Amino acid sequence: MKLSNRVLSLAICSAFTLPAMAANVDIYGKANLSLQSSDDGDGQFTEIKSNASRIGLKGTHALSDDLSVVYKAEFQVDMDGDSEDNFTDRNQYVGLKGNFGEVLLGKNDTILKQSQGKIDMFNDLNADIKNLFKGENRMSDTLTYKSPKVNGFQFAGTYIAEDDADAEDGYSLALFYGDKGLKKSKIFASIAVDSDVKGYDITRATVQGKVAGFTLGAMYQDQESDDGSAEMDGFVLSAKYSFDEVTLKAQYQAADHDGGDDLSAASIGLDYRLAKSTKLYGFYTSFDMDSAEDKDYLGVGIEYKF
Repeated sequence: MKLSNRVLSLAICSAFTLPAMAANVDIYGKANLSLQSSDDGDGQFTEIKSNASRIGLKGTHALSDDLSVVYKAEFQVDMDGDSEDNFTDRNQYVGLKGNFGEVLLGKNDTILKQSQGKIDMFNDLNADIKNLFKGENRMSDTLTYKSPKVNGFQFAGTYIAEDDADAEDGYSLALFYGDKGLKKSKIFASIAVDSDVKGYDITRATVQGKVAGFTLGAMYQDQESDDGSAEMDGFVLSAKYSFDEVTLKAQYQAADHDGGDDLSAASIGLDYRLAKSTKLYGFYTSFDMDSAEDKDYLGVGIEYKF
């Protein structure tokens, strides 16, 4: 932990001392904490929870008119004090960007994970889709390529070097259409596959768009382990509606395991925007766990981005 703290402190201090013309450096972060009543199946308890709070450095350095270095060093911060490792690694990479697209080396979210766009209305909270679906992976030893966009379409891929003589390299590929923020297009869609990533092969299709003031999303996923067992297919449906400073949200996720459990999660939530950088929120999530104990979470929180 002490070493991580020193590395992060050195990185932040270095950012302030870089020559002004050498690079574009942004220090950014997010503090997200909630007070919640939680029941993991063994009984109800209260907790203060840090929901993937983070701090990082990112930027670009123009090498010529059509070639730039891009980089990021992001750390998750345990703001509730429950972990002995106050700082843990998130996406950390360096690469080149130009007319050919973008190539990155380092630790990064797989392309399949990125293919979800913003369909997950409860990302980083207890209802995060990673709790029922495989594929939400951040992998070390990766090479990522993203092509330029052509008529709204973009191809992207992740190569994962397993760094072990007895392991297999993994691949994550996707085809995207539109803008995941739905600011430049009315629809975002993707089709993505994982091959031998953390022991699973996965196919995922996602679509999200705006209809009559609502933002609606759907995802379908099929997954199985490398040996052909542990088959599952499932889906996610999400929706939100905003008026004034209020956003109402709802989400349903189901996972049907072949010869096993049928699992589901239902969530509702409300966000109240205090400013562009800050919101208050509340949520309720209920898991139906078939042969295991059901889980329930009720919470309120604050998110601040800088």
